[in-house]
Amino acid sequence: MFGTVNNYLSGVLHAAQDYDGESLGTHLSLRDVHVQNHNLYIAQPEKLVDRFLKPPMDDVVSAHLKVLYHLAQEPPGYMEAYTQQAAACGAVVRLLQQLKDENWCLPLMYRVCLDLRYLAQACEKHCRGFTPGHVLEKAADCMMACFRVCAADGRASEEDTKRLGMMNLVNQLFKIYFRINKLHLCKPLIRAIDNCIFKDSFPLPEQITYKYFVGRRAMFDSNYQAAVQDLSYAFSNCPDRFASNKRLILIYLVPVKMLLGYLPSKSLLQRYDLLLFHDLALALKAGNVNRFDEIVRDQELVLIRSGIYLLVEKLKFLVYRNLFKKVFVIRQTHQLDMGDFLSALQFVGLSDVSLDETHCIVANLIYDGKIKGYISHAHNKLVVSKQNPFPSMSL
Repeated sequence: MFGTVNNYLSGVLHAAQDYDGESLGTHLSLRDVHVQNHNLYIAQPEKLVDRFLKPPMDDVVSAHLKVLYHLAQEPPGYMEAYTQQAAACGAVVRLLQQLKDENWCLPLMYRVCLDLRYLAQACEKHCRGFTPGHVLEKAADCMMACFRVCAADGRASEEDTKRLGMMNLVNQLFKIYFRINKLHLCKPLIRAIDNCIFKDSFPLPEQITYKYFVGRRAMFDSNYQAAVQDLSYAFSNCPDRFASNKRLILIYLVPVKMLLGYLPSKSLLQRYDLLLFHDLALALKAGNVNRFDEIVRDQELVLIRSGIYLLVEKLKFLVYRNLFKKVFVIRQTHQLDMGDFLSALQFVGLSDVSLDETHCIVANLIYDGKIKGYISHAHNKLVVSKQNPFPSMSL
């Protein structure tokens, strides 16, 4: 843990002189063991730091030591610590600008921005007097200053371009924007990555995280095919040892694929403790609207917390479709009495549904392309196409 402050500062100096960004990032990380060293809890470390380091590195380290000081108070001074971490982030921006032809300090930027997000979250949780999301949004503004410096690096060499730091920052920003529900701010970041000539050179873990968030955003935009593509990439490339991450991806991938007509295997869902979707799939396949409603009602809090409640509710139209298709198979006619659909709904437990509501359900299914046909109100019949009246929902 470096022992004395002088030993710590010497370690920082040697890491900077050796252009060792990883080591430097560790020295400035709140997750490193040195944060337990009481000798580093200094309220005003500037004079001491200035003896070892030059600007702007001295500002980064001074701010870091102040963060340790404020976090060591009882109770912890989260807001003061966040303010100093934001100052450290600003100093990192100046460092990036100073090192015009080098990118060795990117790991330092990653650690400083990561800790900034963590401290912003701590402020949101423990501090009062702020609008929810305010501190996190301010943290995102600090990170965007780093992002602009990286994105503006016009060098074509992959070895020393700062653009290699873009995706790490984008993922950090995604985590903030999703948390404060400002998904529209993701769009320019996605465009920047799509236009980056190094987009295939980013580390695989960063690409997996990026695809996960881009897939979720596509899901919220109702762009389900793009969501499946991005989330499938994230799931298939995520190593099996990260089972909790693969489960998190499946929470979004499975309902999107169900919406497109693909039902998940029970073995897959069992492996990741997601049998909730197996129960939904059985109800969907059987056209059992009442059973589907029961499952959604019982798991309402889980679905809401996961952010997929509205998506799962959209699956209900597939349940209606499958139920009405059974009516078509039984009747074997292309002119179906609307009363038969009402009877089918009542048979699966919807005792309070009316004929007018049945008309609305069928009209919506036609509008969504789940049934090919039209309603003849004069004869109270659904006239379906003689070719593929219930189109497959698969891709």
